[in-house]
Amino acid sequence: MENIIQLDSYPVQATLRILLQDKTTKKNIIWATDSYASFGEAYTDKSQITEDQLKKMNYGMIQPRISKDLEQQTQRTRKSAEVFTPAWLCNKMNNFCDEEWFGYKDVFNRQAEHEWIPIEDNIRFPAGKEWKEYIDSKRLEITCGEAPYLVSRYDVSTGEMIDIPKRIGLLDRKIRVVNENTTDEFEWMKWVVRAFQSVYGYEYQGDNLLIARINLLMTFVDYMNYKWHRQPEKAELRKIANIISWNIWQMDGLKGTVPMGILKEEYHQMSLFESFQEVEEQDDVPEVRCRIYDWRADSSILYETLEINGRY
Repeated sequence: MENIIQLDSYPVQATLRILLQDKTTKKNIIWATDSYASFGEAYTDKSQITEDQLKKMNYGMIQPRISKDLEQQTQRTRKSAEVFTPAWLCNKMNNFCDEEWFGYKDVFNRQAEHEWIPIEDNIRFPAGKEWKEYIDSKRLEITCGEAPYLVSRYDVSTGEMIDIPKRIGLLDRKIRVVNENTTDEFEWMKWVVRAFQSVYGYEYQGDNLLIARINLLMTFVDYMNYKWHRQPEKAELRKIANIISWNIWQMDGLKGTVPMGILKEEYHQMSLFESFQEVEEQDDVPEVRCRIYDWRADSSILYETLEINGRY
């Protein structure tokens, strides 16, 4: 199977440093899985994922679940409850979400069993609602894995690539609406940025999180090519990547914290007057509550405040 995720491609290489960021810890995301521990200590669950590590292990090793061998898939299902969510099921659930928002059925497509037929006409908005409200309406995919509900570059259950007119992700739908309602690149870019700012997702395992982030980035690349027949410039890619690294974040969903607590220093140099006990006490640090970004308020907030206030 051809590599679906290409870490050595231009869009990813131009943004990899950003895509590896953990905005809460101000360090990098961690592996949070021992799937790659055979590569050495730097690849164990509590270690940060770095550009150098990815290069040394062969970029092609970071691939969607469908590309892993059956033994790896089984192990990750047992340890982390990883499951396949086929595109037809993602579509069905996303259709329910849009039916609630629009007030009528079959907004973007008509589903028949495990297939769907896209609506060819421009999306119709109900009285009292306009397309810009839909773009700004927030969506969250919990324990997102490779983010199949947000973007649908490929069917995660088969690895089959999906053509843009048939894509069914929540972000795909928003960008379709932007395509239908904007006439120049400046306005298109403005509302595509707002579309990215409106979708969120969290994931525990670092490799899945990186894949999800790349899937969102490559979705931007795909639609830029589709609409304007060009590759995004580095500045455009980095702007989108920064939004992605805030909105698709690493979290233990049961605790609302960074997986395995705060990252420790890779090496601690003791001072002349410091005891071993003091070093151990410094290592015993509390868990870190995850932060996300409220783009309309232009400030970061604790994720748990959204749960408390019932805002998501």
